[in-house]
Amino acid sequence: MKRLPIPEDVTGDEIDADVRQELMSLPKTLAEDVARNLVMVANLLDEEPEQAYAYSRVALRLASRVAAVREAAGFASYATGKYSEALAEFRAARRMTGSVELWPIMADCERGLGRPERALAMAGEPEVQKLDKAGQVEMRLVAAGARKDMGQAEAAVVTLQSPELASNAVQPWTARLRYAYADALLEVGRETEAREWFAKALEADQGGTTNASDRLAELDGVEFTDALEEDAENEVQAEAEAEVEVKDEVAEPAEAKDEVQAEAKDVDEAEPAKDVKDEESGSQG
Repeated sequence: MKRLPIPEDVTGDEIDADVRQELMSLPKTLAEDVARNLVMVANLLDEEPEQAYAYSRVALRLASRVAAVREAAGFASYATGKYSEALAEFRAARRMTGSVELWPIMADCERGLGRPERALAMAGEPEVQKLDKAGQVEMRLVAAGARKDMGQAEAAVVTLQSPELASNAVQPWTARLRYAYADALLEVGRETEAREWFAKALEADQGGTTNASDRLAELDGVEFTDALEEDAENEVQAEAEAEVEVKDEVAEPAEAKDEVQAEAKDVDEAEPAKDVKDEESGSQG
């Protein structure tokens, strides 16, 4: 079995206590190996999802009967757009644990597979009532997305209208809920309201989970210039100008040489005439 390199400072102790508890069913050395791979999945999931996926497959081959491993494999597959694999892993994890926690993301996998009607049906199942508040909000977001997928933009707006949206309290999911609502409003042409809700999303977005600021700027007609891109363009322009200057410097000596040669040629052509004139003068004497 091919193993992927893992930094020495990744010990496996970084995983959550409940995951560590699950791994206790494995032999100690194997448990440590699986734990280290799971840590790599968690560390790479946001920035390098393909690498996270690779580590998740290693963990899956080592311990496919551990629910936490199946769940991690599901999230890595989901992050790389492998929705069929993700759904299979989430279902396996749910069978092992009996938990409904993964219900919203399972529904979103159905959307990813082009089956929004199934996602919408899942939003109406009894499992949703067993979710905590965060899970219920997540399910509402998925349902609204499914409505949009089906071309039901107005229904998406209505789906997102809820006590959680109206609340002034800021929760971990508040920014995303407000952002989704603003986006839905914009899609049905309610631009003024959309701007208001993008502003509210930005106000609640302490972790930068949305691009509400960019959407606001777009609505206000503001264009941002990427400083790095601008510096790169200036550098390219400077290099081009320097290259032109070098070519000019090379050309000048060549032109000067041509002028010297031309003058020399004129002198050479003039001298025979002078000799003839001198001879004529001598004969007359």
